[in-house]
Amino acid sequence: MKLLVDRYVTDLRVERGVSPNTLEAYRQDLDKFIQFLSRQHISDPARVSRRTMQDYLAALQRSGFSPASIARGLSAVRGFFAFLVRERMAVSNPVADMPQPRLWKRLPKTLTEREVTDLLDLPVGPRAEDQRDTAMVEVLYATGLRVSELITLRLADLNLSVGYLLAMGKGAKQRVVPIGDTARTRVETYLAGARGALLKGRVSPALFVTRRGARMTRQAFWGMLRARAVRAGITRPISPHMLRHSFATHLLNRGADLRAVQTLLGHASITTTQIYTQVERERLKRLHTDLFPRKRRPKPGAEA
Repeated sequence: MKLLVDRYVTDLRVERGVSPNTLEAYRQDLDKFIQFLSRQHISDPARVSRRTMQDYLAALQRSGFSPASIARGLSAVRGFFAFLVRERMAVSNPVADMPQPRLWKRLPKTLTEREVTDLLDLPVGPRAEDQRDTAMVEVLYATGLRVSELITLRLADLNLSVGYLLAMGKGAKQRVVPIGDTARTRVETYLAGARGALLKGRVSPALFVTRRGARMTRQAFWGMLRARAVRAGITRPISPHMLRHSFATHLLNRGADLRAVQTLLGHASITTTQIYTQVERERLKRLHTDLFPRKRRPKPGAEA
């Protein structure tokens, strides 16, 4: 089974251009599935039945996995068996018609426009890393990129003369995104001296580099962003994706077209983008609840 999973993951990478992060998530989900089958003494895909899958989902629930994690795991197994059927290594897909677990729609966490301003307007320190970090955070908010798209940007993906960059999104899909005047200025300043100081004569295709000459990792960027948030006085936890959510929400709040925001974010479906319209509705609802003068009052004689 493990060899079959390896073939499936290779197919996703080579034939379908799935991103490395998604591949790793699928592999982890399928590893959990294989471990479950091993405990059931099942090593042949043909022996996996609908009942086997029901038992597997029940085991995930007992282990405390969230509905979202279970849904992702089910999707991974469904795709795996579809691959086996397509390659004639299995006769049927026992997961094909199994319903996905019901998921609550969670509103994306965002920063206020004031918090974003405080984060972006921090004083720039004297080090080359300071100029790089300032440019990266500015570009992240100005473009709504995913953090994986930001750190994998190449110098060749940037066109400062027209103010656009080329982002490589999920499924190896490319999209052109404007970066805005402020972000362009920050990047120009970084390129003018800081990038060369970090590379020290070395050559790298990466736009944002470290002193080792390599591109920054997701973990390093996450840590840098959190440190900047503390300096900006933002007390709640912050993540790179919050800036992407904030980018979309702030654009829509200021009247941007939903289809345009969908294109900028690289969403395959506009349904995914529509979740951001609910953020403002929820904010207005909270304001009404807190500030409306005709609140519900306790009846006479009732305890306050």
